[in-house]
Amino acid sequence: MNAHERSHGLWQASAPPAPACERLQGSVKADVAIMGAGFTGLSAALHLAQAGVRVVVLEGAQIGFGGSGRNVGLVNAGLWLEPETLLKTVGSPYGDRLLHLLSGAPAAVYELVAQHRMDCQAVQAGTLHCAVGAGGLRNIRERWRQWQQLGAPVELLDQIQVAEATGTTAYAGALLDRRAGTIQPLAYVRGLARAAMRAGARIYEQTAVRRVEDGRTHWVLQTEDGQVLAPWVIVATNAYTSDVWPALPAELVRLPYFNVATQPLDAALRAQILPGKQGVWDTRSVLSSYRFDQAGRLVFGSVGALRDRGRSVHKAWAQRALRQLFPALKQVQFDYEWYGWIGMTSDAVPRLHQLGRQVWSFSGYNGRGIAPGTVFGRELANLIVGRSKVQDLPLPVSALKPVSCKPLKEAGYEYGAQLAHFVGARSLSGQRRS
Repeated sequence: MNAHERSHGLWQASAPPAPACERLQGSVKADVAIMGAGFTGLSAALHLAQAGVRVVVLEGAQIGFGGSGRNVGLVNAGLWLEPETLLKTVGSPYGDRLLHLLSGAPAAVYELVAQHRMDCQAVQAGTLHCAVGAGGLRNIRERWRQWQQLGAPVELLDQIQVAEATGTTAYAGALLDRRAGTIQPLAYVRGLARAAMRAGARIYEQTAVRRVEDGRTHWVLQTEDGQVLAPWVIVATNAYTSDVWPALPAELVRLPYFNVATQPLDAALRAQILPGKQGVWDTRSVLSSYRFDQAGRLVFGSVGALRDRGRSVHKAWAQRALRQLFPALKQVQFDYEWYGWIGMTSDAVPRLHQLGRQVWSFSGYNGRGIAPGTVFGRELANLIVGRSKVQDLPLPVSALKPVSCKPLKEAGYEYGAQLAHFVGARSLSGQRRS
């Protein structure tokens, strides 16, 4: 499956096998053609197939190849934005609708997991947004206030409580969101694929779309060895979009994110570190995240690409940062390492686009792909089968706008993270010597 040895890491090693899928050869007809076998595309395929719709999914690589199979696996509610900022940014009536939908999105994920008996290490124990310093504490207090006004089941933890919850004294406080949790993302996306196929969807791997043509009554999606004819198309490729729809990737800035996984920790360490098995991320601008997997490995991640000089810089920083957080991990070693790309928008809000007649796309998940991707796919299915109308969708249809200075901004993310981690690693070394 891997494009390289650092593409899927632990998730590839621990996920159940993907369902067997062939490469498309010849011409097939469908009611809906979906490009991309990630969270959005496969959720749409599942819900459409359950409604009796003929669905074909075309995946250029393998199921979960993109961000869906590489992320840390935090199933969060909402977006990165604070609720009030989201409402102001999106506007009425979509802001309230989007906030309500995403507040319940983790529950939708875990319901699908239970309904289809997916083997994906799903744990709904909540997530901890941990405050670093006084500024971080102000941030989570304000988020707590806003979520409290909306009646969300979130709790503000003080410094002592967060130390008990995480096993480290590094944080000034934390926001515990009990709606959220963790999941093995590649196993989950493969579970979605398996459920969609059981419902009647057809999925083709190694089947990149080379060209799209408007046949007036239907769209023709040309691949290397075949074609799909369908009146409806969903483009669900996000940060891994090819040049078939060049305007889609042009509006996203790709941010690299890496994860490393330790050897399985012993029972004593697991009892000290995250005893409640929540997922964690912090308030730093170059953030860190971590959680346990089912085998007791600590999965730790941050912004950065594990390539060229960045590989050694980020790994060295990760080792030192983990030892600073948890001094008991004196000889921490990593068994797995991997990274991928996050599609970022200018305002941290996803985009809904109509790319043509009956051609729809959600993109720009800004690091929140699991729960939003699942419910956005369901919403597109509802639109296609007539359960809802365009004006009922959670986001307004927006025009495609290429981002300015995209290469410079992407380089800023990658090399800025390298610099932050290089300086951070040096400062941590100095602290230990002093």
